[in-house]
This record gives sequence, structure tokens and C-alpha cells, in this order.
Amino acid sequence: MPDDRIIFHCDCNSFFASVELLSHPELRDKPVAVCGDPDSRHGIILAKNEAAKKFKVQTAETIYSAKRKCPDLILLPSHHDKYREYSRRVNAIYAQYTDLIEPFGIDESWLDVTHTWRLFAKSAPELADNLREQIKRETGLTISVGVSFNKVFAKLGSDYKKPDATTLITRENFKQLVWRMNVGEMLYVGKNVQQTLAGLGVKNLGQLAALDVKTAQDAMGKLGPELVKYARGDDDSAVRNVNDVPEVKSVGNGLTFKRNLIGADDIRAGIFALADEVASRLRRHALYANAVQVMIKTPEFKSISRQQQLDAPTFLAKEIGDLAYRLVCANYGLDKPIRMLTVTALNLTDGSEAQQLSFFDDAPKKANKKRESLEKSLDAIRAKYGKHSIAQANVIKNDIGLSDIETDEK
Repeated sequence: MPDDRIIFHCDCNSFFASVELLSHPELRDKPVAVCGDPDSRHGIILAKNEAAKKFKVQTAETIYSAKRKCPDLILLPSHHDKYREYSRRVNAIYAQYTDLIEPFGIDESWLDVTHTWRLFAKSAPELADNLREQIKRETGLTISVGVSFNKVFAKLGSDYKKPDATTLITRENFKQLVWRMNVGEMLYVGKNVQQTLAGLGVKNLGQLAALDVKTAQDAMGKLGPELVKYARGDDDSAVRNVNDVPEVKSVGNGLTFKRNLIGADDIRAGIFALADEVASRLRRHALYANAVQVMIKTPEFKSISRQQQLDAPTFLAKEIGDLAYRLVCANYGLDKPIRMLTVTALNLTDGSEAQQLSFFDDAPKKANKKRESLEKSLDAIRAKYGKHSIAQANVIKNDIGLSDIETDEK
């Protein structure tokens, strides 16, 4: 690919499970899955190793379902601090070869090595092979690498053969390799899009590439032409520089509670604990929310999602929590049990937009200033003494697991 960009997509194989197995080498050839704590009702599969995949164990399925498929499945608890540390180490190795590194989740990254690969190898695939060996030698983990002339095909390449493999997709071979793939294997094609495409008679990426652009747009809006472009190999999106700060589009937090929430007291405690963390992160980014979304998961695992605009941009927990609570009351009720809640701040801005203010009533503005001062004081106390040093009474004295709320950036 002498005149093309050289893009790598590097994917850590079975990442969570592989990190855990570094501490349990005796389990390496046995079916292993990483899961949430069943006693805390986080009873789903988070990751599985290659041996477990042979039993069709799936990420996000319940432990009960996975055990039915594989009775000898060994379950290990998750350690997210370890995953973040290994992700940092792996990306630090990538940085030895280029500064154009764009993480895609905790275990995947795109690398643009167009202008650097010749410094390290005789060919781009050779560099990918060397990189796989270095990761294995220095971390004990394995990666699969897709090498191509754009990001979408590089991602398809890393998925093409696993584990611990390099796949080269070029302008000369992509029709043979890529166009036979199911459309669901391509980036941004979820189940709903896949169903829409099936209704158009499109099942593989070759059929998607041949789809009329207007037909695609009529069926899927602006996403349609983009997907056709990707299937044709015309993706020209850049790999972000490692020092670029990605735009924060939403800030959210969710929790599966130790028991079902029932009644106003439970639901308010859960919502406001989540809103408190969301608001703290907004202030840390100097961002304001213009809308709030609430996602409710029932004990039957049914999900209900609702969102609404705020009256004015805010980074205050009380205002985010109040709207989230109203959304639950209006769309679900307080008398039905809730297994999980997620509160998300949407339509984020830096607060510089002009706001229409009343000439006659400044009471809300004064109240907001007092509340802002209070919540910023809470930030300062937690920064100095720890996140659990101060909280509302109903958060401290609860049996629903509010201390388990994850406070690291998502």
C-alpha cells in the first residue's frame, strides 16, 4: 500500500479474562469468565476466554445462562483498576511507534503509522507482527492487529482472525475478504440497523457496497450513506493524536442495586447518589448539561429509557436529580420495583451560551448560586478526604449498595 495511509487496529484478545489469567496461569486452558458479583446482583458475564467461547458463552448474558451452556465454567471477579493499568501499559507501547493513537474503549486502539512504519520494519504487516510479540513479551497479553488503508477496514481486520493474529486488508484484496462478511460485523451496524438492511435485501458487505445511496438514506437517514461509503472502502476519517482530548458528549453513571428499589425513599436515594456523581464529573470538565436521561432496568431485565430538556444548563446534582426523579415518576411510577438505574447528562456545553433571564425574578438565580457554592464545597472535601468522606444521610445509611457507584471516568 505505498500510496495509502497505513492504519492499524489493535485489539487485546479477551482483555478482562486475559488480565485475570495472568494471576491464574493454571486456569489458562480451562473455560473461564469474568463476572460481576452475584451476591450484589451484578450477575452477568463481562468477559470470557477462548475456552469459554467454544461453549458459546456470551458477554452480557447472565451467569445462570452461561453455566447452563458450560457447567464447568470458572468464574473470576472483575478488577477494573487492573484493566485500566494494563490498558495504559499497552497504549504506552503503541506510543513508541506513533503519536497518532486513538483508543476505542479500554482494550482497542487505532494507530496511524503511515509516516513511521519504515523506521521499524520492512513492511507494515512485519511491524504489526513485531508489535504483537512485544505486547506478549512485556505484558503477557496477546493482541490481534488489522492492517489497512482506513479505520473501518482495519477494525474488520483485527476481528477477522483471533487470537494473536495479523490480517492485511488492501485495495487489492478487500473485495474478496470484506464483501463476504455479514453486515453486522462492520462498525456502527447494530441489531436495529442490521434488521433495516435485511429488509432491503442486504445481508453482506458486498451488497451494502452496491446499495443505492438514496435508498440507504431513505431507510436510515444520514447513517445510510455513511455505511455505504464504509463498505466501499471510502472511509477517510483521521486517527486522533494521542494528546488530543476527546470531546465529551455525555456523562452518565449507573448501578445495579443490591436489592430492588421500591418506593419513593429508595428511588430518590438511588437517583440522587447517581446525579451527585454525574454532576461532580460535569464540574470537573467545566461542562453543563442541557438535558437528562434516565434508564430503568426492571427485575425482568426490561429497559425503559426517557429523557427531557432542562429549563437551563446546569452542573448541579439537585437539578439533574430532580428532573431524573420526575422522569421516573411520570414514566414508570414509584410502586414498581427497579433493579438498575442510570442517570446521564446530555447535550453538554461549556456554559458560554447566552441564557434568557427574567428582569423581574432573580430568586432562582440566587438559589442556584447558593447550591453551586455548596456542591463545589463538597467537591473540595471529597478531593481532600476521599469520595466517601461526605454524603447525604440517605446515601450513607442504605442497604442498596450506593457505595459501589463507580467514580472513574467512563
